[in-house]
Amino acid sequence: MDKIVRLIKLPLTVRGTTVPDSDGNYNIYINRDLSYEMQLKTPQREIIHIEGNDFYSSTPVAVLENKVKYKIKPKEELKWRKC
Repeated sequence: MDKIVRLIKLPLTVRGTTVPDSDGNYNIYINRDLSYEMQLKTPQREIIHIEGNDFYSSTPVAVLENKVKYKIKPKEELKWRKC
C-alpha cells in the first residue's frame, strides 16, 4: 500500500482529500493554494484517516474529522508527484 501525494486545485474550503484506488494505494490530494505549512500538515491528517480505516467506516464524516482534529503524527515519508 503506497500513499501518493499530489498538489491540485481544490475549493478553498477543502484542505485535502484521499481516494483509495483499485491497486490498494491511497491517493492523497492536497489543495495547492494552502500555505506551505498547511500543505505539510494536511497529509498527516489524511494518513490518520488511512490508518483508522475511515474509508470503510459507517461513522459520519463529521465524527471522523473530529477524531483527527488534534491528532497529528510524526512526518511519514511520502511520494510526491507533480501533476
